[in-house]
Amino acid sequence: CATVNPPPTVPQKVDLPRFMGDWYVVAGQLTWLEKEAYNGVETYELKEGGKIATRYTFRKGGFDGPVKTYHPSGYVFNRESNAEWRMQFVWPFEAAYLILFLDDEYRYTVIGEPGRKYLWIMARKPHIPDDVMKTILSHLEGIGYDVSKIKAMPQKWTESE
Repeated sequence: CATVNPPPTVPQKVDLPRFMGDWYVVAGQLTWLEKEAYNGVETYELKEGGKIATRYTFRKGGFDGPVKTYHPSGYVFNRESNAEWRMQFVWPFEAAYLILFLDDEYRYTVIGEPGRKYLWIMARKPHIPDDVMKTILSHLEGIGYDVSKIKAMPQKWTESE
């Protein structure tokens, strides 16, 4: 008999303007598009009516690889918490995205999806301290994620970038 996990819980309330901006993708259960991704950065911009303009940029195959950029569109689905979005990569298909973890200072976050197949651990800077990462992984394990599937995304930046 297979066990079915309920959908993961989300924070009580996300301050959307504070959440917007650049997030470095430090680790995750990544999609096939990100198989050889380096220096991943997800950028959110709040638009009128709860729409979210998104830009996801990374280098393919190495730190000097070609830059890949995707522009999925999104919107806030659950306006009570602002932590459940719908993202559209290819029309007409939408995917549910959940803000699964967010620290009080909005420095670290985790975005996932209800099926627990994909997730992205992100930070305002390219690296997450070990103690914070342990807290995040413990939280993810507690809401039903297999943390052994989480892989690091290489991040290396110079002062000029």
